[in-house]
Amino acid sequence: MASLVDSYQRKFRYLRLSITDSCNFRCSYCLPNGNCIDPALDRPLNLDEIINLTTAFAGLGVEKVRITGGEPTLRRDVVDIISAISAVKGIDQVAISTNGYRLAQLAPRLAAAGCKAANISLDSLNPEKFAIVTGQKTNQAVLDGIDAALAEGLKVKVNAVLMKGINDEEMQNFLEYVKYAPVTIRFIELMRTGDNKAYFEKHHVRADVLSQELIDQGWNLIPRNRVGGPAEEYAHPDYKGRLGFITPYAKNFCDGCNRLRISCRGELKLCLFGDGQESVRHLLQNPSQMEELQLTILQRLSTKKISHFLKDDNFGTTPQLASIGG
Repeated sequence: MASLVDSYQRKFRYLRLSITDSCNFRCSYCLPNGNCIDPALDRPLNLDEIINLTTAFAGLGVEKVRITGGEPTLRRDVVDIISAISAVKGIDQVAISTNGYRLAQLAPRLAAAGCKAANISLDSLNPEKFAIVTGQKTNQAVLDGIDAALAEGLKVKVNAVLMKGINDEEMQNFLEYVKYAPVTIRFIELMRTGDNKAYFEKHHVRADVLSQELIDQGWNLIPRNRVGGPAEEYAHPDYKGRLGFITPYAKNFCDGCNRLRISCRGELKLCLFGDGQESVRHLLQNPSQMEELQLTILQRLSTKKISHFLKDDNFGTTPQLASIGG
């Protein structure tokens, strides 16, 4: 079977798999009104469907799977899911993206199941600002989750969505944090989706100025590995942690694209900001469907475009990031 290579010779070794579109946070840039899931929708993929899906992607050369949401730790079987994916031949790394709210309790079980890394959302180190953004009273549960993940040996990256007038002046706070904490803080530029037009126009800010500040202070750009994400990460010899930036509006951002996405109901999405997504769930019901599933994935990959079109204010059909896992 062929490997996952698109028409522009980009290789795809990384799968982002959403296991739920539910979330217990009400982040102002994503779900300000909380969950809005249509009760008529099918239930999320079950464990057998997830195993069949992951096995198919592994057979096409995928080496890394990241479990996403919504908030994936809301699934009662999240540990079982990670354990099952870790056992799939060819999968070298299983990671999770989480808001960190339940991580202090779950970290030991996740690590024992084979989870190697956690990306944890923390938009502000200031408890009051964090509450404004997320609708939660404090960020302490998230900070405890980070500590628990580190204690279990997980590689930890902390994601902060960069928002003008909210957290764009917190660079010094995060610098002080990574002085002694062995984590990578990544500032993510606020992205336009179907539901956040007014919020985006009010709070979007480019990260270029912040990255130049780091360079001026002696931080050095770290080479990206082949299953790494799109962040540009910087290291400094005087700091245990790193800082990075995810800048989807930057020129040539999509040149190094290496990931595909599956929604929690089995829809293949070639681009976070692409038009539409097609279900492969009907091909996940039996291992005997493996070849047809793989051929379907390869055929759809051949239609992947060279780039998203965010610069043209075209954000595709993604209503909000919780619906596909970011």
